[in-house]
Amino acid sequence: MNSDSEEFVRLLTEAQGPVYGYLLTLIPDRSRARDLLQETNITLWKKAATFEEGTNFNAWACKIAYFHVLSFRRKMAREKLVFDDDILDYLAERNDDRLIQDFTKDRNAALKACMQKLSDKQRKLVEERYKPGASVQRIAADQGRTVGAISQTLYRIRHNLMQCIEKTLASMQTS
Repeated sequence: MNSDSEEFVRLLTEAQGPVYGYLLTLIPDRSRARDLLQETNITLWKKAATFEEGTNFNAWACKIAYFHVLSFRRKMAREKLVFDDDILDYLAERNDDRLIQDFTKDRNAALKACMQKLSDKQRKLVEERYKPGASVQRIAADQGRTVGAISQTLYRIRHNLMQCIEKTLASMQTS
């Protein structure tokens, strides 16, 4: 993704609140947290090409912010009120877990909504395929269809689900 793309600008803009909040959990000084947010934004802009579309932008941005916090901490090591590295790592890890949980929760909600949009026949096929011990071969035999036909149908359904999930997630982020 390049830094001039509309999508990158949208993601960067939407990440300002979460990244600032994350910085405040690591640096309680609001003024310093704002300065670190600006430094993080510059780095995000410069590294836009390294962001993998479809991954969690906020998690990526917070990881970059974390490195700015580490750099800041090295500069401020002489001050008395600085979290030690263990506490900083713990807070960063907790935030990473929260971001991953939020991302997973949103994706699961999107998947559930998109599954409801499938026809009954499509939904039943997906459910059959992902039952424990299920196989395409068994489904094909049960339905009197070829393995290739079942595989192709499942491919199309998964492709449509993926597109639906991406659209749903995008609309969740803009609202």
